[in-house]
Amino acid sequence: MAARRISSLVTHQRSFSPSIALLSSGRLCHRISQYSTSTIEEPVKPPVEVNYSKLLIDGQFVDAVSGKTFPTIDPRTGEVIAHVAEGDKEDIDIAVAAARKAFSKGPWPKMIAYDRSNILLRFADLLEKHNDEIAALESWDTGKPFKQSALVEVPMLTRFFRYYAGWADKIQGLTVPVDGSYHCQTLHEPIGVCGQIIPWNFPLLMYGWKVAPALACGNTVVMKTAEQTPLSALYVSNLLLEAGLPPGVLNIVSGHGNGAGAALCLHMDVDKLAFTGSTETGKKVLAASADSNLKAVTLELGGKSPFIVCEDANIDEAVELAHEALFFNMGQCCCAGSRTYVHERVYDEFVEKAKARAQNRVVGDPFRDGTEQGPQIDSAQYEKILYYIRSGIDCGAKLETGGDKIGEKGFYLKPTVFSNVQDDMMIAQDEIFGPVQSILKFKTLDEVIERANATRYGLAAGVFTRSLETANTMMRALRAGTVWINCYDTFDAAIPFGGYKMSGLGREKGVYGLNNYLQVKAVVMPVKNPAWL
Repeated sequence: MAARRISSLVTHQRSFSPSIALLSSGRLCHRISQYSTSTIEEPVKPPVEVNYSKLLIDGQFVDAVSGKTFPTIDPRTGEVIAHVAEGDKEDIDIAVAAARKAFSKGPWPKMIAYDRSNILLRFADLLEKHNDEIAALESWDTGKPFKQSALVEVPMLTRFFRYYAGWADKIQGLTVPVDGSYHCQTLHEPIGVCGQIIPWNFPLLMYGWKVAPALACGNTVVMKTAEQTPLSALYVSNLLLEAGLPPGVLNIVSGHGNGAGAALCLHMDVDKLAFTGSTETGKKVLAASADSNLKAVTLELGGKSPFIVCEDANIDEAVELAHEALFFNMGQCCCAGSRTYVHERVYDEFVEKAKARAQNRVVGDPFRDGTEQGPQIDSAQYEKILYYIRSGIDCGAKLETGGDKIGEKGFYLKPTVFSNVQDDMMIAQDEIFGPVQSILKFKTLDEVIERANATRYGLAAGVFTRSLETANTMMRALRAGTVWINCYDTFDAAIPFGGYKMSGLGREKGVYGLNNYLQVKAVVMPVKNPAWL
């Protein structure tokens, strides 16, 4: 699968199986814009059942030791989808013990790499076979449009596992020339038991980013899923068992961060942690490593990414790209282009067209055809976004459109656009994680580079220009782990992803992602009477 801009693919056509077919206060009191959807119709019944809601430990689906469960909520309605086993420290201890046994005594790390590769490829085939059921479950639990899940995210998950299956039998060390009569070689060994914590905004993709390279390298895994979205990981993990993964190699513990998550981070028999989530929680994960056994840590954290529209840009194209850079996945993206910098000569035209595009964005049930934006994940995120909208208004930014909820049921928000935004406003500094576009004005490239870099984050950046010279200048000057030129959200299994500054540590995906799950051992031995050195 070629590198792709994920937000653009949801408009492509595809035939679906019949059972999964798409169905056809105060300062906030402002003029209601003409949205394509101002009320939400009754929710569509998702064409999938919840069959897996227990913990996966040592190859079996089991209840939590405590017997506790927690509800996972349908963001379209606020109603309960299912009650899921609530793992805690005792369950983490059991899962880590199973993973350690599978690593130290089980067949997985001792299996020839070609056989590991074949199991991952069989799993990819099963993902492809069950694409639409998995997509329906993901959309039900997260609120994202079904087309997005079915056409983009599940196929990308499949691609990740095929990509890393290809790497499994190509991991190799070096023979190193050294001074003196010695033979030196390096071994690239699996690191051991890997703890992984994934977020709620892209549960399946983050599952792939973490599980695929870890297994390809011969490690075992204990994963804690986000309490908001536990269902899809359990479903696909059952398919991984069906593909032939030995018991204990992958363990899934659903639960809360202050229970199962903290226990996993502090566990003395976990060799590696990988976390995706907020910068604040990432700091706690790193501190837990220091407070326990100094386990290796990779972090993919928050962002406040600039999207820079230069004066030579095609405005219509730039408006659409900037719109998708921000509003894709309901704005719930760590790399969302949430600071839209526009050159002063084209600023007014851009704002008017950005406003019109936001007003035409189709908000509705994720299972209805044509929906571009579903609900936010839960009430806490919903209220947080409304808080930032109020802050923007109070600080003097101009609310061009949106700024309020849609309907009385669920967590739907109107696509919101602010103009006249200043760098010192909260909406220009904090990660909102919602459908709120902040448009700022700039005069010169030097100025916008300085302003774009004046943030604690450094995850991604976008530049829209026709000038090769400008592109070359910006790609080197912007302090971000990914710089997209005349595109945005273009992802591929081979493209590394990670941040500068407080956006994280390390890189995921591509060959760089393997380094997170390997350790290097140097082996040195004397050589007597060598024929050569």
